[in-house]
Amino acid sequence: MNFFKLLRQSPWSARIGMGVVLINIFAAIFAPVICSFGETEVVGDVWLTPNPANWLGTDHLGRDMFTRLIYGARNTIAIAFVITMLSFVVGTVMGFFAATLGGWTDLTLSRLIDILMAFPTLIFALMVLSVVGTGTGALIVVIALLDSTRVYRLSRAVAMDIAVMDYIEAARLRGERIWWLMRHEILPNAMPPLVAEFGLRFCFVFLFIAALSFLGLGIQPPTADWGGMVRENAGAITFGIMTPLFPAGAIALLTVGVNLIVDWFLHIASGLKD
Repeated sequence: MNFFKLLRQSPWSARIGMGVVLINIFAAIFAPVICSFGETEVVGDVWLTPNPANWLGTDHLGRDMFTRLIYGARNTIAIAFVITMLSFVVGTVMGFFAATLGGWTDLTLSRLIDILMAFPTLIFALMVLSVVGTGTGALIVVIALLDSTRVYRLSRAVAMDIAVMDYIEAARLRGERIWWLMRHEILPNAMPPLVAEFGLRFCFVFLFIAALSFLGLGIQPPTADWGGMVRENAGAITFGIMTPLFPAGAIALLTVGVNLIVDWFLHIASGLKD
């Protein structure tokens, strides 16, 4: 009931953001039902303009762009969500662990994270993926580990402020173990900034996957992926064909939609009034 009341009081920017995200989720789930063609099916000549049979035209191989765009939503969003979840599990647990124990544990973990963050993320990911391969599993693990360093820094900072509270000290005196403290005391009080960070990190991961795919080291063809679709059809711009703008616009639209929701949530969590 409180959720629907909150939804009614939400600004139009947040509603637009939720609409964009829900449309993308719906398209990703029901892609086989929505699309008239297969993900890799060749349906006509290359770079056809939009027509009744192909709503967004065709790509560089004659595949339906609308179908590729819908399946691209399924592949890109699903992988980005899995990566974000994995990075948050790893980063949050490590951050809470370091803040709760302190001492050498905190010092060791923090210095390891500093070493990883010293490398430019894109260059480090390109280097690792070029060695271990560009499979989906490798892509998920590499990006999740790199992104978990950012989550670690935030979760550690938030947990350190909570760990010095009186109720944490009271729980320690009762003999509660570290995992109990992290799950029942620190996590509930750290949720607002972590939820907001989850939305932002999803956007960063989503854009990072698109960038890797554009460079040829992300989701591999013939699997549909928005970043890869931009790279594959980039040559169409030379001939005045707008085909690569469709996946580029989808990337931008979803990123803006998620950020609109995050901004609304941060406004609520801060306790500020309009």
